[in-house]
Order: sequence, then structure tokens, then C-alpha cells
Amino acid sequence: YLKISKLALAFAIIHSKPPGKSSKEYIEYLAKTVSKQDFGWKWKVELLEAEVLRLRQELLLNRISPRFCLENRKQGTSAETLLGRESINPTSYSSQLEDSGCDVCNDSAFDSLGTASDFHRSEHNVNTSKHWLERVPPLTLCHTSKEESLTAPVQFLQCLLEIRKLSEGGILQADFSELENDSFTICNSVSQLLDGLTVFYNSPKFPAPSFLTEGVCVLISLITDTKLSNHVLKKCFKKMEEFKKNLIQIILRNRSVNRFQALHSVSQTLGLLGRNNILRNSLISLLLSEVRQFAEQLLQAHQVQSVYDITQYENISLLCMILEQLLPNETQENNISSSDYEGEEKLKFLKNLDQIILHLSDEFPLFSLYLWRVSVLLNSGQMQ
Repeated sequence: YLKISKLALAFAIIHSKPPGKSSKEYIEYLAKTVSKQDFGWKWKVELLEAEVLRLRQELLLNRISPRFCLENRKQGTSAETLLGRESINPTSYSSQLEDSGCDVCNDSAFDSLGTASDFHRSEHNVNTSKHWLERVPPLTLCHTSKEESLTAPVQFLQCLLEIRKLSEGGILQADFSELENDSFTICNSVSQLLDGLTVFYNSPKFPAPSFLTEGVCVLISLITDTKLSNHVLKKCFKKMEEFKKNLIQIILRNRSVNRFQALHSVSQTLGLLGRNNILRNSLISLLLSEVRQFAEQLLQAHQVQSVYDITQYENISLLCMILEQLLPNETQENNISSSDYEGEEKLKFLKNLDQIILHLSDEFPLFSLYLWRVSVLLNSGQMQ
């Protein structure tokens, strides 16, 4: 039936084609016309879906804390002020992105990668924006740009964080069990935020816009909050895993000349995500897998004297640096020895690692040093 239908459509197009046009030209014309119509419908559908999500977000916030939503409406803050407001001190975050990226030898470029001081700095930035959080603008639809499509989920999630803060202080009464009854809204909001961050990390701007900084701070605050993180991670764990994989691939595949400063911000986000107890082990497994696979490929290329990916060789060091930051955290911050991490990827990473380092140390001393340092951290519990 399908073949007969296609044949009938082909005959109809041939018989109806205008004079002076070939069948191929007429088909291409019809395809363009239909695609334009589809684009218009898709745009309308996206607007309607965004409107539905906005209404569900408002309804969920109202169910969690009706008083908060009532006071928020009384304030009447306009949503347009979000993009133009520097509420989270973006200078400290974006100053590292103003450089051309050529000077990668200064220690300050990587000293704060995933360290406790940097994490507390991000928390401090969120706290210093309390004046913004106390006057959260009403949720809006107008997704006329990528920036606004990112700020929409940020607004909703910041409302949740503010309700959480006020309820903890006894100022508001809130029922967060409602998050269990509406997993669609929280999942879609977090998915929008993760997708928006991925888009901007794929095409970074210099300096980093303030709304990107806000998005990262909201994400970190959300997954580190003791009450909200359980609801979010339980429903969005797969999406969070996909987000981490995307960030790792952005680091490995970036070939731009001025990539190092942009990749530093991606590495910083990965390091902060790895501080969450639920996300840490899976992130370590992903990083170990990528480093191990590249080490094996580099060894094979070295043995047969074939060409290897120089750009990936330069970028792989960032993954090793993240590993160096995450593995000690298991000992220093959580009183868990790194030997407790007995994942499959750890065993694969350590297998034949000494032979790999031995063969690569002469030609690739820096990468071999990275491998050795990671292996020491993995085995540090056994060495004590």
C-alpha cells in the first residue's frame, strides 16, 4: 500500500507540475513550501508547550507555598530586568574568559578548579544575590532568544530555592512533598536548564554572560540542597548523566585556538558537580574511561608510529586535573578513602597502567605524569 501511495503521489506531482519546470525542480519547490509550513507550526507548538510549562510551574509553586506566590505577585517585578541585572558578580567568573587563552601556564587559571574555596565562592555569589532572590520576577513566556529560554528555568528553580530558604528560617510554610506529585514540571525545568547550559558551553561568549553564571550557580545550589537535591536527582539523574557526558565531550573535541579559558569554565562546572555524593562516582567513572581509552589509543599510535589526535592530547590534561580534584575529596571532605571507590572503571584504569606509563614516558612525559598521579590517588588508601 505504501509503495502504491508513493507511486500515485509521484504521478500526481508530474501531472500537476507547471510548464517550464522539471519534475525535480517542482518537487524541491514543494518540499521548501512544506518545510516552511512545518517550521511555522513547530514554532507555535513550542510556544504552546512553553506556556503549558510556565502554568505548571506557577501551579506547582502555588501548591508548595501559596503565600510566597501571593507576595511575589504583589511586588510586580518585571521579568525583563533579569537579563540586564548583574546580580551574581559575573566579573570574578568571567575575568578568566577575557584572555586569549594562549597563556595556560599561570597557576591562577587552574588553582580554583573544583577546590573548596571556589565552591564556597559560588555559594557566596548566590548569597550576595539575595536582593534579587527576595524579589523574584514572575515567570514569563517570551522565549525570543536563547538567553531568555535559559532564564525561564532559572527563574523557576530560584523560586524553589528561595522558598526552601524562607521555609527553613520559619518565615514561610512550604510543602515540598508536592514535588513528588508533579515530576513532569521539575524534570522539564531542570532539562531546560541543562540543555541551555550545554548550548552556551558549546558556543561560549567572552566574557561569560551573567545569566550563564546564574544558571551554573542555581544548578549547583539545587543539587547541593539537602531537601531539593533528592527530588531533583531522583527524577533527573539520567539527564544529569547526559549533561556530564556532554561537558566531557565539549572538553575533548574543542579545537578552537582560544579554547583554554572557555574549557576552564566547563572543567570548573564538572568539578563542582563532582562534589555531590550521588554524582561523584559516576563522574569519576566517566573521566577514568575517557582517560584510559585515550591512553590506550596513544600507546597503540606510538607503537606503530601512526598519527594521533594532538588536540585531544592537549585537552585530556583537563580531565586529569578534574580527577585529581575529585579523588582527594573522597578522603579530605567525606572521610572516605579513595580505595572505597572500587568501580569497574578503576580496575580497568589500573590494569596494565604501569606498562602504558613505561612505554609513553619518554615520548609523552607530561601525560605519563598525569596518569601516574591519578593512579597514586586511586591507590592512596591501600598505600596508607
